[in-house]
Amino acid sequence: MSDVAWWQPHANRATTHPAMRRVRSNGSAAFIAVVIFTFILLLSPQNWFPALAPFRIALMAAGAATVCLLWDRWRQRATLLHINKELLVSAALAAWAILTLPLSLWPGGSFNILTDPYLKALTIFWLLSNIVTSVPRLRFVAVSLFLCTVPLAAGGLKNFMTGKHVVNGDRILGYNTALTLNPNDMALMLNLVIPLGVAIFLNTTRSSIRIFCLLVIAFDVVGVILTFSRAGFLSLATICVVYSVKLFQRASDRKWAVAVLLLTLVFLPLLPSTYVDRISTIRSIDADPTGSAQARWRDSVAAIHFVTEHPIIGAGIGMDILALNQVRGPQWKQVHNIYLQYAVDLGLPGLIMFLILFWGVFRAARSSRQRAASVPELRSLFLLTEALEVSLIVFLVAGFFHPVAYHFYFFYIGGLALAARSATDDAISRTNLVEDSRPRLSVLTTLDEESRWRPSSAGVIA
Repeated sequence: MSDVAWWQPHANRATTHPAMRRVRSNGSAAFIAVVIFTFILLLSPQNWFPALAPFRIALMAAGAATVCLLWDRWRQRATLLHINKELLVSAALAAWAILTLPLSLWPGGSFNILTDPYLKALTIFWLLSNIVTSVPRLRFVAVSLFLCTVPLAAGGLKNFMTGKHVVNGDRILGYNTALTLNPNDMALMLNLVIPLGVAIFLNTTRSSIRIFCLLVIAFDVVGVILTFSRAGFLSLATICVVYSVKLFQRASDRKWAVAVLLLTLVFLPLLPSTYVDRISTIRSIDADPTGSAQARWRDSVAAIHFVTEHPIIGAGIGMDILALNQVRGPQWKQVHNIYLQYAVDLGLPGLIMFLILFWGVFRAARSSRQRAASVPELRSLFLLTEALEVSLIVFLVAGFFHPVAYHFYFFYIGGLALAARSATDDAISRTNLVEDSRPRLSVLTTLDEESRWRPSSAGVIA
């Protein structure tokens, strides 16, 4: 009966559209598990409630998301995992890390880094790209990440007010979780999420939501400043510059670019003198009284020296500390540079594969933004993909100052960028479907309408 009813006006064409079938294969249970994992990843409730620690709730949430996704895909007779070039490159990078494991300076230590956190980060990278495949889901994850920054910044502010500092240092502790306990890491996390807050702000027209977004963004900026992180300052400046250029190019958003510039000029003189002194050491490494900038420069030089001697097979994943100890003596410190970290650990092949992966993810976000820009109905998606593009630029800059090559920072934002590409495909397909379903006058209908007023040839002859 369904085969002969395709022509009926009330037939739902969306149910047979390929894009709709693809989205339906992604179950809501897997998405809910991914959202729960996100909150656990950023907020670590097990640190506040120790009774949760034995249950390994983060691993349970990620495992539940994986099982629910595969089960739903199998039940729908769909492809279990949608594989793209970026996922293949990430798999090749992991395979290279495994192949070089026996040649590591410490195979046991490399195995630990490989299983935790690297393979976990890659798993979330794959899950996000396969689950967050619609605009509502992408928006929900963006809002969730943005809301999570409130307790992160609040934790930093509390530590600042109570004088909780890092061991043997005068800088505050971050929020009590593995990703943000270090002040530099907390600044990185806040800076990666701030662009998503900007997208939410620009997309809404309700004054109450806009005021809330502005307050949270301002709170996050204060959190970045309180970390006294030089890399955090550069990342924050990157956000301001990139967004100012983008907003100024759009007439509808130009006023916000002017507002950012004015606020920057107003609040720069209000920064603490100690913060300005620390940031000024960016221009002059020797001016840093703590010796931190000088030590990191020496570590970078030592890392380059190691790479020149071991260009193909590096020290093994996560073994940059041992490699630097061989070059400049035992100081047991990592190289604070993601790109040198890959080069030292996995050789130039590892660095090249990571750069290819980064470019593929960035291109996915950029192409999604460009395609969404041509459809006025997809402004929300356009702003979200633009925010992901800005976040990736932030990570590109911050990568020169952070030793976080194998952690979740890049792989979470990168996974969302790949998910945005799928969401863009779905949204454009839906938009085209709506356009196609709008009533149009056929040629026969047009001729019939014209015949109502056009005099017949028989009447003229008569």
